[in-house]
Formats: sequence, C-alpha cells, structure tokens
Amino acid sequence: MESGQTAQNFETLKKIDSEGNEFWFARALGKALGYRDFRNFTKVIEKAVVACESTGHKAFDHIVEANEMIETGKGATREMPSFTLSRYACYLVVQNADPSKPIIAAGQTYFAIQTRRQELQDDTDFGELEEDQKRLFLRNELKKHNKQLVEAAALSGVETTLDFAVFQNHGYKGLYGGLDAKAIHQRKGLKKSHKILDHMGSTELAANLFRATQAEEKLKRDHAHHGDELTKDYANKTHFEVGQKVRETIESLGGTMPENLPTPKKSTLVIAKEHDNSESQEPQKPQDKKDD
Repeated sequence: MESGQTAQNFETLKKIDSEGNEFWFARALGKALGYRDFRNFTKVIEKAVVACESTGHKAFDHIVEANEMIETGKGATREMPSFTLSRYACYLVVQNADPSKPIIAAGQTYFAIQTRRQELQDDTDFGELEEDQKRLFLRNELKKHNKQLVEAAALSGVETTLDFAVFQNHGYKGLYGGLDAKAIHQRKGLKKSHKILDHMGSTELAANLFRATQAEEKLKRDHAHHGDELTKDYANKTHFEVGQKVRETIESLGGTMPENLPTPKKSTLVIAKEHDNSESQEPQKPQDKKDD
C-alpha cells in the first residue's frame, strides 16, 4: 500500500451501521495492516481489549463479536467469525500491533487523528468554546507537547537549538507539502518577531498538535525497540513522515490543506492578554481580613 493511499484506504474500510455509528470489520482491518493470518491478528485484538478496560472503557462497547463476509476466490463469499471495531478500538489495535510492519505507523497516525477529532467534538466544554478560546486551548496544548517532543527527539541525538530547528522543519515540510518554517512565515505575512503557532486558527493548530503528539509517541516507541541505534537523521525522517501522514489523512477526509487555511487577525498572545485583562476586571468576592 503506497503511503499516499494509506489514510484513504483506512477511510474506505469504514462501515456505518443502521444507527449511524461507524465501525471497521476486524478481518478487513487486519488484512490492511499486513496480517495475512487472522489468528495472529486476534492476539492483537486481545491486547486491545485489555488496553480498553485499563483506560476505564467497557470493551464490549468498542469490540463486538460478529460475522464478516469475506471473498474466498472466484467472486464467491462466505461468512467468517470476526469482530466489529469502533474507531477507539482501532486506535488501540494499531497501538498494540507489530511495529515492524511499515503500514502500522500509518494506521497509528490515522486512527490517532480520527480519535482525537472525535474527542474534541464530543467534549461539550471544548465544543462550546468560541474560536479564540479554542485557539488558546490548542496553543497551550502545543506548548506542552512541543516540550515533550524535544525530549523524545533528544533520545535520537537532537540536542542543540539548531538540531531542533532542523528537526522541527522536517515536521513542517511533511505537513505543509514541502514548506518549511520560513516559507510558512512568509505565506502568512508575519513579521520576523512573530511565531507561526501564535498565528494559526484552531483547525491548523489541531493539525500541528496531531503532528507533534504522533511524532513524540513514535520516537519514544522506536527508542524503546532500537535504543541508541537511532540518529538525528532518523528523527528528522520520522518527523517528516508523520507530518506527511497527517497531511494525507486531512486530504482523505476532504479537509483544507494547512497552508491554505486563513491566518487569524489576532495572535494567541493578544487573545491571552485580553483573557487575563477580562478576568482581572471581574468583581472580586469580599475577603476576610485574615486573608489579606
């Protein structure tokens, strides 16, 4: 499966039940993930069940035994025992799948993005926020995860400020179709003192948050398996590929490419300042003298 088609293929495998809920058949997903023997894939599903329960979810809400129609050759089909998997179950499956299979990384990125998108949609508090508040929330999330990304990249020898600038540019190039930080800066018409992330709308910030979190997780997983074998070049390549897969997923979902999203008039720095000022102007509750 070519990298440019991976996200689209995962999307094509998605089914919708009579109540409008989306799901994936386990046999079809296993085949797409490179598992020829379904018995081997059921072991991954078993791990996903354990992971689901450990996160406080009920496994039977996400992984259900079912029959799946499969092709047996010459156009014939027959029913075979299988499972239906929710998006969250698919996410847990790919997190527990064989990391040596190249397609697994694409699956991890796709389902992580899909799951995070749904979490944000389902989060009533986030859903009710105005655009400026969403931007501020996502910008703060990115600050936190960029610090964690620095730590993950350091495991592969990305140590100096210049190293990280090069590393970060690889992620941008993957996500923005070849544009590096300088090109994105120019495209947005920003001043030299401006930071790119402060001048993104919530959709663009979310895409970059997915890029950062998935690159961080992949580098940590790879370090756990390969230790000191990883290099700066590997980290740069990984960041580029993660950004590229996020871009492919956005494209497969019919979304607007990040470089084509509008640049907000206000930066998140201005929004944060306005937010702090509005809070300071709110009437304070009377305090006892002992609290002065």
